[in-house]
Amino acid sequence: MTILYLLIPLSLILLGLAVWAFFWAVKHDQFDDLEGPAHRILFDEDENDLSPEERQRRQQTREQKSAARKSHNDSEQP
Repeated sequence: MTILYLLIPLSLILLGLAVWAFFWAVKHDQFDDLEGPAHRILFDEDENDLSPEERQRRQQTREQKSAARKSHNDSEQP
């Protein structure tokens, strides 16, 4: 019976911590977009999300790959 004198305040402290954590998460916008991250993994990266430098670097990489494929295909044909 005396263990209840320890367990009841301990459970109230844990409950208080859980309530505080919930309100902290709400205040810091942790629950704003619950579905976005789940849907975002289904799609490729959007070019608009990239910086202009990264966009240019990707375009150059694509052009180099297509030029390499074209020269490889041209060298195989008689």
